[in-house]
Amino acid sequence: MGGEKSVGKQIRLIAVILLSAVLVSGCNGSPEEQIHSILEETVQQEKGFEDQQTPIAKSETKEKQLYDQIIKLGMKEFDQIVKLSDDALKNIQNREKLIEKEHKSIQKSEEEFNKIDTEMKDIDDKKVQQQAEDLKKTMESRYAAHDRLYKSYKESLSLDKQLYELFKNEDLKMEELQAQIDKINTSYQKVLLANEQFNKETELYNQEKKAFYKSADIKIANNETDNK
Repeated sequence: MGGEKSVGKQIRLIAVILLSAVLVSGCNGSPEEQIHSILEETVQQEKGFEDQQTPIAKSETKEKQLYDQIIKLGMKEFDQIVKLSDDALKNIQNREKLIEKEHKSIQKSEEEFNKIDTEMKDIDDKKVQQQAEDLKKTMESRYAAHDRLYKSYKESLSLDKQLYELFKNEDLKMEELQAQIDKINTSYQKVLLANEQFNKETELYNQEKKAFYKSADIKIANNETDNK
């Protein structure tokens, strides 16, 4: 059929698993320890986010395979094009469900994280308090970055669905197909940028979290889990 996407579909190599720590020492009941508990619960709330990454990646790979098969077919094989397009549409619908699960997990994480507000004001050490405030700002930026990633990805999926509906049109013109592919490529560039920003904020958060734990004298185990 001609036409080719210039942007690969496996672009969501996003950072997963917030820094997880094990409390070894610290003042029982202190604001710092309470914040520690909140941050570690935040990690648990993002478990659903982590669990979606592999199935999403597999779904993206499957769609790329279907797309590659479609563009190699000629109009004499239109029935096969329709069948493959329907398969791609079902695949996208499944991925939309995965994306929603991922998004809900991040929302739960944010709800938990916001609980640190009530503890931060009770920290006596000004340096530690400032570190907690910096940590909060970075995490808020991270949540905002994920929201942009979520919205950009959903927009891209919508454009993908339009593409496969076009493939099912026997009178499809090459100009129309190329125009849609161009829209998709532009959309996925936005996804890539949002993904990069999310990863950047995640890495910064992990660094600031370690610094906060160190200043607050909260020891973490050697087998701590960091963002990948």
